[in-house]
Amino acid sequence: MARGGQGLARVAVVVRAGAAPLGWLGVVAAGVGVLVPGMTGRRIGVLAGAALFLITAVAVLLTRRKRYVALARGADRASKHDVLQDRAVSVRNWRRGHRWWVLLAFAAALGSAFAVPAAGGMLLAGAGVGLRLKAAWIGRLERAAESLLWVRVDWLGRGAGVPAGKRVKGYRATGIAAGDAAPGGARRRGGVLV
Repeated sequence: MARGGQGLARVAVVVRAGAAPLGWLGVVAAGVGVLVPGMTGRRIGVLAGAALFLITAVAVLLTRRKRYVALARGADRASKHDVLQDRAVSVRNWRRGHRWWVLLAFAAALGSAFAVPAAGGMLLAGAGVGLRLKAAWIGRLERAAESLLWVRVDWLGRGAGVPAGKRVKGYRATGIAAGDAAPGGARRRGGVLV
């Protein structure tokens, strides 16, 4: 790393990193859960799961929004010595740091099917959808400001996945074309790199 520079990870990429594993494992757990009659019956389980899906997605989307906005407004320009972390590295770090929690949540969702079929899996899928929606919302903030938001890697915590936590003192901003991820954290199309 260059002298005086910091390793920076994209905020939207870190938020979005958990969306796919939570979403897909939730779909699998819900699918398996539908096959189990459970204590409440399939119909009640699926209805409860649909409610949990919506509530969880909205809760994840709305959590810490004010903090994200405050950090985005106060973002400093990134230094030329700052090292921008690749999207794949940020995603890999999040998944490595959260793998046991995700597997435990998947096991709990599968186990809950014996009580309320499909509900646990739909809750897990709702968390994944909420993270994807939050990343898209951060992408809209980035497009409005015409800058990408980055957070210091050493402030992300042990699991490399808390971009608006207490340890985060502020964000850094770069031009909209920096890095290998588009606003919102998705892969940049067309291979545009700067």
